[in-house]
Amino acid sequence: MNKFTEALYSLTITLWVGGLFAIGYLAAPTLFTQLTDRTLAGSLAGEMCLAGHRLWRLSAAVSAGPARLRRVQVVSVLAGAADAGLDRAGYFGIQPILAQLKADALPRQVMESALRDRFATWHGISSILYLIESLLGVALVLVQERGKRS
Repeated sequence: MNKFTEALYSLTITLWVGGLFAIGYLAAPTLFTQLTDRTLAGSLAGEMCLAGHRLWRLSAAVSAGPARLRRVQVVSVLAGAADAGLDRAGYFGIQPILAQLKADALPRQVMESALRDRFATWHGISSILYLIESLLGVALVLVQERGKRS
């Protein structure tokens, strides 16, 4: 990578990982504690997470250039594949289940219905996937920094 591309890559990775932590571990919990409408809080948190994933896509596009930092590129590709898999599992697997549970609970809120336990279980699985994605992001940042010093 040339210096500009390398700097842009570092910036987008930093924004993506920072966004994961800012959204998932600061903004989302704050939304749920401050808003009385938990459905709105969940919807807003989900939209912020989607915006964060766009940053990952940008960093992946930036890293597609010539590979000077080979180890960083390999980790980037692996983290990208893992992120894409986690993303797809959440978007096509878990999110439709959560949406269906919410729809089945109507006219009540899902957490006030008999479906509460199933919803909590699937939401917990989603949270675990998010944690794994966050840790992959941290690993990517650490490996990227090591690659610059090599």
